[in-house]
Amino acid sequence: MADVLFNWPDNAAVGTRIPKERFYAQGTVPAGTKEKFVAEVARITWTHKLSVDTVNVPGVDDLVEIDVFRIDTKDGDLSDSILTAIDKAIPRPLIFEVTRPTAQLGSGNGVIRMVAAHKQLGMGSPKLSGYYSTDWMASDQKRSDLPAAINLQVLYAALLEPLTPVEMQAGESMSDLAERLETIRRLDREIATLERRLRTEVQFNRKVELRRQLKTKQAQRDQEK
Repeated sequence: MADVLFNWPDNAAVGTRIPKERFYAQGTVPAGTKEKFVAEVARITWTHKLSVDTVNVPGVDDLVEIDVFRIDTKDGDLSDSILTAIDKAIPRPLIFEVTRPTAQLGSGNGVIRMVAAHKQLGMGSPKLSGYYSTDWMASDQKRSDLPAAINLQVLYAALLEPLTPVEMQAGESMSDLAERLETIRRLDREIATLERRLRTEVQFNRKVELRRQLKTKQAQRDQEK
């Protein structure tokens, strides 16, 4: 994971504010998520549109546009369920820039972070990975130029890669990387469960077996990294 913000091209600017009600007024969003929209989100802005017309990079298959949304939060918190609701409502890959009030500058490392899930398009509802995020950064941090790319699929992967906690391997697609990260997350949960059980187990033979299982899971996790 790298703490990076991208310098979105001026000719890709949109600057359209989107009412947050749009994402929960249809009745398909759980009541708890609606409450989080109200409690956590101050403003949603469609800031940039990355397409063949705006970044001079050709589309490929179903991917013809990548959109950048800025979400201004009320107090810095933003639930993944909010991002999921927005992602499912927009049939295009999204990159989010999340901000928190500047009054909280002294409470952390910054006021903006970039976050996204890998979105696989196709028939029906898009398939989303877990969300990846940078740390909080100062809003005036110097931004990096967009990565060079031969098409929007390659650009999308290059925008997501800095957010992930592991590096993309040679020949690995973004879909493959997303699956590998999900495997790592699953193994992390299983390792944490085994560690808790090991701390409370009193029988010697069970401790031996739990340690064996733990070492196996840790080795599998190291292999995935």
